[in-house]
Amino acid sequence: MPIVVKNLTFIYDEGFIFAKKALDNVSINIEEGEIVGIIGHTGSGKSTLVQHLNGLIKPKNPNSVIVDGVDICDAKTNLKEIRQKVGLVFQYPEMQLFEETVEKEVAFGPKNLGISDEEIQMRVKEALEMVSLDFDKYKDRSPFLLSGGEKRRIAIAGILAMKPKYLILDEPTAGLDPWVRIEILKELQSINNKSTTIVIVSHDMDEISKIAKRIYVLSNGCVALNGTSKYVFSQFDKIKELGLSLPQITEILYLLNSKFGEVDYTELDISKAVNEILMALNRKGKWKSKIA
Repeated sequence: MPIVVKNLTFIYDEGFIFAKKALDNVSINIEEGEIVGIIGHTGSGKSTLVQHLNGLIKPKNPNSVIVDGVDICDAKTNLKEIRQKVGLVFQYPEMQLFEETVEKEVAFGPKNLGISDEEIQMRVKEALEMVSLDFDKYKDRSPFLLSGGEKRRIAIAGILAMKPKYLILDEPTAGLDPWVRIEILKELQSINNKSTTIVIVSHDMDEISKIAKRIYVLSNGCVALNGTSKYVFSQFDKIKELGLSLPQITEILYLLNSKFGEVDYTELDISKAVNEILMALNRKGKWKSKIA
């Protein structure tokens, strides 16, 4: 069953002079097994939205956030179970690391579930492997002495050790070196291939275009655009109107199409996009030879 958000509205400091509407009648759905991207400017409502998905912010209206058929707003709903099912990795999660060893850090969540030490160790080992960290190599090391990319992986592993059905990540590659960002995206794709549904909040259009199958674009607390990644980034004028950038490959293909025509600027697959570029350049060569 999916996560369904229907007509969700949220106002910070409601009733006060500085009240701010962060979400305005937002409706989205997250199907099992998907990788969904949520993009938009800072202040567009992205983080507020995802914090509703695991009940960190509790919606005020019944049936506005449903997780696997369970209404988060219902007073009878066990939010601890919801938060175990919907894991949320905040932006710069390494800032929240606090245990003295990597093993203890990743084991912190599972320990609160009341499971056996043997099960906890197995979960820690599996979670570290999912983010490409060797258990024996890292388990006794201090999280605070690791690199930025390693710390980020530790933080993600701590959520994975809870065995969430849905994994939500707010800017998971922010502030990391390019090669580390690529590796983390590969790891997230691998995690998704093992049946974990993933929601990624990001301002990086190149990353979102590579990993997300569907995208929601937020603007001023509303869903301004949604659909498949290919469809969303084909809406060139709308994306520009919203003040957002396009993936670099889309920008290149769009310019080539404007100049030479017959270029599919909606293509996001790199190898296919390169083929489009080569065909466009070939047509340019033929055009020049005719003029000559």
